[in-house]
Amino acid sequence: MGKIVRALSEDGSVLCSAIDSTDIVREMAELHGASQAVTAALGRLATAASIMGAMLKYEGDRLTIRINGGGVCGTLTAVADYRGNVKCSVIDPRADAASVEELVGKDGSLTVIKDMGLKEPYCGQIPLVSGNIAQEITAYYSISEQLPTVCNMGTLFDENGKVTSAIGYMVQVVPPVSEKSIQVLEENLSRMSGISEMLQQKQKPEDISLAALSGLGGEILDSWEAVYHCDCSRERTEEILCSLGKKEIARLIEEQEETEVCCHFCNKKYKFSADDLMRLLKV
Repeated sequence: MGKIVRALSEDGSVLCSAIDSTDIVREMAELHGASQAVTAALGRLATAASIMGAMLKYEGDRLTIRINGGGVCGTLTAVADYRGNVKCSVIDPRADAASVEELVGKDGSLTVIKDMGLKEPYCGQIPLVSGNIAQEITAYYSISEQLPTVCNMGTLFDENGKVTSAIGYMVQVVPPVSEKSIQVLEENLSRMSGISEMLQQKQKPEDISLAALSGLGGEILDSWEAVYHCDCSRERTEEILCSLGKKEIARLIEEQEETEVCCHFCNKKYKFSADDLMRLLKV
């Protein structure tokens, strides 16, 4: 399981969220049969989505991050709930490239959708600038939510391409905040190890959070476990089929004896016979 830790400065203006997402990224890579390059990219997106999802308030809230940068892997998507449980998908999980930036591409956009039970979900979108996922998330908060944010996330592999460590952190400043606090925070961030060193040292999310808030009276606010979790089901798949409309369902019945629907997030397959589809026609 992954572990999310949140620490808050004494004056309540600086929040640091950190996560050990090793198990989440491992399961994601296994479910999708992902290449090392895709695991690195989608792992970073999953880590970011988990942290961002954990900032939602209520049980039914959901957050979706979608990156369509024109890279060789196609669109990457991560969906997280308010506890930071996350699921991911990518068009080509076996794509390869020399870097995450090349894999993701930068000719496109990053979209964040927050479904918080309102009439319409909140949707923010920014153009990509680099293909670096941490930089794109930072830019999103600056442009769409006007929240000064610093974030980083990464994945470490062994010589066989297996995930040995995955972590991430996000620091946000909520105004009003004193210039002195900002100066202390900047000094802390400059002294902190780079993400590669953090991975090699297997730094814990508690240590990362408190290091970011050193000198600001930072204390651990809360912590809990998060997992890779796909909430697909046969019932939900039936709803998707029904949404296609009766004309399309009738076409499926006519063209094939059995219809197979594969979940893009966990690769679980649901099979529907012609009789099953006939029943849906009558709903």
